[in-house]
Amino acid sequence: MTASESPAVPAPGIRLPSAPPLALLLDVDGPVASPLTRDVKPDIILDLVALAAAGIPVIFNTGRSDAFIREQVMEPMIAAGIPAGTVIHAICEKGAVWFSYTSAGPGPVHVDRELAVPAAYGDDIRRLVAENYAAHMFFDETKRAMVSVEQHIDVPSADYLAEQKLFDAEAMELMVRHGLGVVRLDHHVPNSDDEVDYRVDPTIISTDIESVRLGKDLGASRAVELLAAQGITPQAWRTVGDSRTDYAMADWLHHNDHPVKHVDVRPADGVPSKPYPVLTAVDLGLEATVIHDDAGGAFLRAWREALGI
Repeated sequence: MTASESPAVPAPGIRLPSAPPLALLLDVDGPVASPLTRDVKPDIILDLVALAAAGIPVIFNTGRSDAFIREQVMEPMIAAGIPAGTVIHAICEKGAVWFSYTSAGPGPVHVDRELAVPAAYGDDIRRLVAENYAAHMFFDETKRAMVSVEQHIDVPSADYLAEQKLFDAEAMELMVRHGLGVVRLDHHVPNSDDEVDYRVDPTIISTDIESVRLGKDLGASRAVELLAAQGITPQAWRTVGDSRTDYAMADWLHHNDHPVKHVDVRPADGVPSKPYPVLTAVDLGLEATVIHDDAGGAFLRAWREALGI
């Protein structure tokens, strides 16, 4: 770990629980869960538990559903021994859904219904996948606000990505037939009122269809609110992601005067110029080929070491 990456020591008189030196805002697919297996390595689970137990806020900010977080992250963390009284926050579906959990299990799941994709459109996407794309992808039945499809694990990436382009085009056409404005990357198709309310957002393993109001910046805003409700104001933030859209976490925090550094665990997409520091595995003395959850795990270990946890 570089000297500049050493977290600040709490000032005299400030208690760690209310002013921790760091708060972690983590994308899940890539930095935490393997994009190949969708599982979380046991070492990463142990590091997350250790950091949370030491008073470092651990918050997940993901497009995944609350069901995925419960199964792949929460349950392993509880099994690994989350101390009583430690609260973990999970912001799911890019800010539309959120819940918190402790060693006793999950609390209530909150859903912002105003940000949900119309149910009739979701039904049409489910039908489209079943009829034309079931060999390559599946409809995610666990989403509460977004509509998502995901690559089957046993399908080669190149084959999935080729089918994804065809699916995304049909998903856009369905939006138009429903009278909804939609955007995919740079392709805008407004509705009759010249409005764009929804986004088709492809990733390397999925396509999310969502309100344009959703995003990792909304997740960051919710994260700050959740900690403030606990009386917690971190001295600094570390945001971690594997795509260009994940930078929105750090963008929002920086814009709202929260000290932040962003960790990019898949910098091959290109590291944009930002007004805050951007870190990659190379900053830990690792090869540039160390990416995804290998890089995410390395940063978790580095933060533990720097904090003496």
